[in-house]
Amino acid sequence: MTMSMSRRMLAALPLLFLTVSAASAQTRDVAGGRDYPGIGRFAGSVITGYVINDFDAARMQAAPFKDGQPVDARRLEGRVVRIAYRTNPGPSILEVSRNFETQLAKAGFETLLACDTDACGAIPFTEAIETLPVPQMWVDGFNYRYYAGRKIQGGRETFASVLVSQNNQDITAQVTVAELGAVANKMVDAAAMAKGLGETGHIALYGIYFDTDKAVLKPESRPTLEQIAKLLTSQPQLNVFIVGHTDSQGAYEYNLDLSKRRADAVAAELVKNFRIAQPRLRTAGVGLLAPVGSNTSDAGRALNRRVELVAP
Repeated sequence: MTMSMSRRMLAALPLLFLTVSAASAQTRDVAGGRDYPGIGRFAGSVITGYVINDFDAARMQAAPFKDGQPVDARRLEGRVVRIAYRTNPGPSILEVSRNFETQLAKAGFETLLACDTDACGAIPFTEAIETLPVPQMWVDGFNYRYYAGRKIQGGRETFASVLVSQNNQDITAQVTVAELGAVANKMVDAAAMAKGLGETGHIALYGIYFDTDKAVLKPESRPTLEQIAKLLTSQPQLNVFIVGHTDSQGAYEYNLDLSKRRADAVAAELVKNFRIAQPRLRTAGVGLLAPVGSNTSDAGRALNRRVELVAP
């Protein structure tokens, strides 16, 4: 073993210790986490990672690797759901994977690929699979099982993959579902913003993007931010409230705080990168208190997750 390799292994030990400790300490689902409808989870599992993007790209493998290279790698665009689970010691990787595979078959998915470590392509295969970061999801490149499936229902094409591995004695799994579809036009330009503020006193903006449970603006938000800045620059006397909204998933107090932090992030970006004077922007977060859709459906919850401009 070389000295540089030894140093890398020693440097990784604190991260490994923290990862194992964090995983062992978690006894309940992460905030807002829930199973994908019709798929569910293996008994006794907890959700360790949960990310939904209304529009994103997901990479899935529909065939084993050959000579360390992908044979049928697919880039899927649409609504993407990623859910990571941890199951306490007891079941095997195969048992957990087979349960997911059986459930997906019942849900109408046809198998594209189902393979174990060597048959899939060993470590290079896992390096091409998109997983949530440690400690949300842990993948052992020497010990895993992978499944990918596809279904068409009502003219809509959906893909699902399941990667099951192990961290010490705990079984880890990630379910990724990609519901194919074109990106929705969520752009509201400066003229539409001015019209909405003038006619109703507020305008909902769906082109402001955050990851689940995060208050950091994603780069895709820039076009809408540019239009807000254009509106405020063209009307120097206009001041606005920036109000964050969430769906009903998660605790009440948590959502109030998250919605306020998201509104603050929008205001901070407008001040920092678009030179809008801070006094012109006031922020608030109302969490789930002003829904515009039903929180009992994914479509309704998507409508409720928004940022609004409000005229004083």
